[in-house]
Amino acid sequence: MAKATKDPEGKIRERNMRLIIKAGIEIFARKGFDGTRIAEIAEASGLPKANVYYYFSSKEEIYTAVIAHLIAGWDDALKHISPDSEPADAFRAYIRAKLDYTRKNVAEARLFASEIIQGARFLKKKDREHMREVTDVRVKVVENWIAAGKMIAVDPRHLFIMLWAATQYYAQFEPLAADALGKTRLKLEDYDKAATTIADTVLRGILV
Repeated sequence: MAKATKDPEGKIRERNMRLIIKAGIEIFARKGFDGTRIAEIAEASGLPKANVYYYFSSKEEIYTAVIAHLIAGWDDALKHISPDSEPADAFRAYIRAKLDYTRKNVAEARLFASEIIQGARFLKKKDREHMREVTDVRVKVVENWIAAGKMIAVDPRHLFIMLWAATQYYAQFEPLAADALGKTRLKLEDYDKAATTIADTVLRGILV
């Protein structure tokens, strides 16, 4: 019996939505929500304006999809904080994954920073609840490591805030980071060194 083929319409939908979100990230990051027009997103995505409206009913819907895409990327990095791992391995993997995602998605990081600075107008309640739930799971992992004597007693939530801030900085404030390193722009080697430095510094302070 012949193998069933994937739904071609579904593949087209997935591809087009990916193109729209990517274009939205680039333009929203440069011009902000209020300064962006659907026509610009359509042009950048290479799709007719009508096609954009077929997948997204409004500019706000594209914007919230962009934020959801970013949050999903952070979720993937946090998966390294697992009860099956040792603290040192878990935090090193998380820090490196977070920096790697930041390096590959600079526009997203800057867009999110701008959204928060402007009062988080489009950060939906469900997104906030999701981020709290994901954080709660990882906080419990850290609390168990502390109870098992693998880590000193630190506040897990403040620890995650500190790590998030340190890893986001390299994308959100790249000109400042590059200037501090005496460079015009950051390269892969700079992110690698950042991952090692952050991990080494943090682990010396939290491991038993």
